[in-house]
Amino acid sequence: MLALRDPDEAYRRSQFDARISGASAADLVRVCVDEVVDSLALAVLAHRQRNYTLRSRALTRAVTALTALEMGIDRQAPLASALLQFYGAARIRVLDSAVRFETPALEEVRSDFADLRAAFA
Repeated sequence: MLALRDPDEAYRRSQFDARISGASAADLVRVCVDEVVDSLALAVLAHRQRNYTLRSRALTRAVTALTALEMGIDRQAPLASALLQFYGAARIRVLDSAVRFETPALEEVRSDFADLRAAFA
């Protein structure tokens, strides 16, 4: 049914499902970070094109990925507090842009997560 409504979304979803199937914890973190970077880029592009439906979907995917990152933190780990603050602040900025879109704020969050992704490489 999804494929009949939005083939691009169906393809993206099947690609995402394939990436997480059998993935390690580190791989799942990379997937979520990739999702944040890609979704925020898409949200900014959709906003410029005045495609508010796509913008909303992209912001929702970014929030979902950020929430997954937060939930996956081992609260006993030495960096847990810093990661909770980092992910939480990013999630708040993305949620704020759902109400009042702030391209510079989203580009900053995207840049931070792109740096994180590069550090994983």
